[in-house]
Amino acid sequence: EFDQTLPGIKPQLGHIHPITQFLEKIEDIFSKMGYEVVEGPEMETQKYNFDLLNVPPDHPSRDIQDTFYLDLKDRSGEPLVLRTHTSPVQIRAMETRKPPVRLLVPGRVFRNEATDAGHETTFYQCEGLVIDKNITVTDLIGTLELFIKRLFGENIKIRVRPHFYPF
Repeated sequence: EFDQTLPGIKPQLGHIHPITQFLEKIEDIFSKMGYEVVEGPEMETQKYNFDLLNVPPDHPSRDIQDTFYLDLKDRSGEPLVLRTHTSPVQIRAMETRKPPVRLLVPGRVFRNEATDAGHETTFYQCEGLVIDKNITVTDLIGTLELFIKRLFGENIKIRVRPHFYPF
C-alpha cells in the first residue's frame, strides 16, 4: 500500500546548457586576460545594428531575406530588428567608455536563413574589441593563441591564414 505520510522523492535538478557552459568558459578565459564582458539587447535599432557600423543602405545584410525586421519600435519610434551580430553592443559600450578598452561581447544573434547543415537562424557569437596605443596584428594573434591554449590545452598549435572578404 502507498503511505502518503512518507516524504516525497526529491526531484532531479536540471543542468546548465552546454552552450552556456562553453560561453562561460570563454568569458572566464578572456576575463583573466583583462577583458570586460559586456552584453546588450537582442532587439536592436537599425541605427546600432547597421548605421553606426557604416553598413550602407544597399548592403545585402539589410535585405529582408537576411535580417528579421520586427513590427516593433523603440521608445524613440525607430524600427527594431533582431540583431544580426554582436557589434552593436560594442558601439553601445564605447558610448560610455574611453580608451583603452578590452571588451568581450558574447551573445545570441539572428539571421533570416534557410536552415541546413551549415546555416541556422539563431546562433551564438563572441566578439572581442581592443582599443589602445601600439596594438598590432601580432597582439591579436598572441591573444588568439593564448585563448586556444587555455581552452583546448597547451599542446594545441594554431596556424594563421589571412583572408580577404570583399563584402
